Order: sequence, then C-alpha cells, then structure tokens
Amino acid sequence: MRLNTSLLALGALSLPIASADYPTSNGPDKNGLYWIYSEGLSAAFIPYGASISRLLINDQYGIQRDIVGGFDNASYYEVDGQHPHFGGVPGRYANRIQNSTFEIDGKTYHVDANENPTEEAPNGADTLHGGHDGWDFRNFTVVSHTNDSITFSIVDPDGKEGFPGEVISYITYTLTGYTWDFKMVALATTKKTPIMLSSHTYWNLDGFANNETQTALNHTLYLPYSGQRVGVDNILIPTGDILANKAGSVNDFWSAPKQIGASLNDPEANGNCGLNCTGYDNCWLVTREDPYNWRDEGNFVARLASAWSGIQLDIYTDQDAFQVYSCNGQNGTLTLKETQGLNDNADFPRTIPQYGCVVMEVEDWIDAINHPEWGRADKQIFGPGGDPYVLQASYVFSINSTETS
Repeated sequence: MRLNTSLLALGALSLPIASADYPTSNGPDKNGLYWIYSEGLSAAFIPYGASISRLLINDQYGIQRDIVGGFDNASYYEVDGQHPHFGGVPGRYANRIQNSTFEIDGKTYHVDANENPTEEAPNGADTLHGGHDGWDFRNFTVVSHTNDSITFSIVDPDGKEGFPGEVISYITYTLTGYTWDFKMVALATTKKTPIMLSSHTYWNLDGFANNETQTALNHTLYLPYSGQRVGVDNILIPTGDILANKAGSVNDFWSAPKQIGASLNDPEANGNCGLNCTGYDNCWLVTREDPYNWRDEGNFVARLASAWSGIQLDIYTDQDAFQVYSCNGQNGTLTLKETQGLNDNADFPRTIPQYGCVVMEVEDWIDAINHPEWGRADKQIFGPGGDPYVLQASYVFSINSTETS
C-alpha cells in the first residue's frame, strides 16, 4: 500500500480526536465487542463489517433497551449462513447494481452478481451490497479506540468483486450525550470507481421486548423531505423513473408522521417492496432547498419513534436518499440477543419475526451509476487525485412519555 499525501490527509480527516475526559480502551470484551460510551448511550462494535452490535439506552421507564439487531458473540457474524447484513457497512457500493454492470469513461465493468439467480444468470441478475464478499463480509482493522469513539479501516484491492481500482476507507463512530455520530470516508487511489456506503442497522426501538406486539409496525416514521422515491421493478432494480409519493398514499411519510404498519392493508402495498411483497424496501429521495445545513436542529431527514418505549430517533445526514426496509423477509429464524426480548413467554418467541424490525440506510440515489440522466456522477464516481467520498450522519435520541407526533 502506497502512503501518499492524499492518504495521510484522509487519515487525518477520519481519525477522531481522543477525548481528554476518557481513558483509551483496552480492546474487545469476552464476546469480541469493542465498547464506547456517552452520558446517555452505550454501543458496541465489531471489526467484521465495521458493524454495530449493541446500542443501549434507557426507555421512558428507566429500563435499559438494546435497540439494534445482532448476535451475542462477534464470532457468530462470520458463520451465520443467512448473513442479514446485521449492522455492517455495505460496500464498496451499497444497494443494488442492475445486471451487475456499469460503465465509466466508456469502459464496461462486470462485478460479482449475488442476488436473484435465474437460469440465464445462475449467480444472480444483479449485485447487492457489493457482491458475495462485500465490505460487510470482511474484517476491518481497528485503528483507534477511545472511551467514546472507534475508527475502523479497510483496504479494498483493485479488482475485488470486479470493481476497478484500490479503495482505502475509514469508518468512525462516536457517542456524545444522546447522539451517535458516524463518518465514512473513502479514497480511490488508483482508478476511477463507484463508491457508495451506508449503515445497515436493524432497529427495534422497543428492544424486541414489547409485550403487545413482536413487530415494529407500531413505530411511527416521518420523512419530512421525501415527497419522491426511486421507481423500481419487481426485483427492486431502479427503472429510471422518479415517482411522487402522493399525500395519503402507501409511501407518504412526508405529509405527517405515520405508523409503519398503517397502510399495509391498502391494495397499493402489495408489490410495493417487490414481487408478491407487502411492505417497504424503497429509496426515498431527500429534497432540501439550498442553502441548508444538515446539522441544524430540526433538519432531520427521518424520525422514528415508539410510543411503547418512548424512544425517539432523529436522523440527520448530508446524504440525498434514504432507504427503508420493513424487515419483510424476516421469518423467525434469527434469534434475539440475551440483551433483548421477553423470557418465558410462549406468545413471544425469542426470534425476529416478519416486520419485527426496520432498516434505515442513509445513502445517495441507488444505482445512479446506471442512470447518468440523474446527474449523480460527482456523488458516486471517485478517482485518484480527486476529492474523497464522505458520508456523515448524526443519530439523535430522545425520550418521550407520550407518542411523538
């Protein structure tokens, strides 16, 4: 690996400033988890996929809840055959790539296909989250770990999964008060290449412990800047169409907050997340008027809240799209962690059922590398000597004693 001035600058940009108030941590616990802390939150991460494995917060009754999906031990992530992308960083290109191909400067690249196999394409008709060995299948390196922050790095070689050029990336997670901040920086060192990252965290703000429902359909979602979404076909590949989310429709979360399950009995919900799928696996566009500061209070792009736990999450980001997956594909085969769920209750098995969680991904417009008409190349194609890819987000938690409106 060549260390040049650009790479050194990237490292300086990405590494956290160690807090003077906290000592440096001593490494992972007995389960392989690296913990960081703030006054209101505790979180644990693992090198595999630079994944979040725990996020602990007290609910409105003072009961600690672990509100993200994952496994008890870090070693489980590599051996579980389902690999649900639990809390990891998908890369080098998140979401789907049509036909597992794209073009840069007139040259066509073929990347590893890993979803929707057909007779004509036995490995898959498209690429999801970077291929069979995408970033959230790999172990990152821990390069910095303090009591309130951790930074991971990865070197993605030229040609891995078919992507051109080497990419070096740093992922930094920090806790401050009731806020989880993360910053993802990536530099293309040798060739032009697509880069789009995200955080693939499975959320249940009740800690899977709600004694009234196993699902997250009771969670209220609000997307105030998302009056449009990316149109997709029946395997969730963008068609190139940008669709309006008309007020009162299944995909309307912008006109007012709405429970995730409120519209699932509408006929429009059938097929909304693909062929014979009822639910959500959609990319909403984030349309804000310039000038704006994404960090300003009240400028959240998404709000998720549970009246049962009183936990509310406001998501702030510099990204221009927001994918929501309502865990339509979960079927009760993934077990809960010891820190979650109800014990000794036959009506509430210790597994994640269909609709038992919600994944929210901050990112850019999905598969824009195959839709140059959208004009997203400067947000998704990066090369040596140019600016690095940067994703920033702040997840701000609060506690309410009544349902958020």
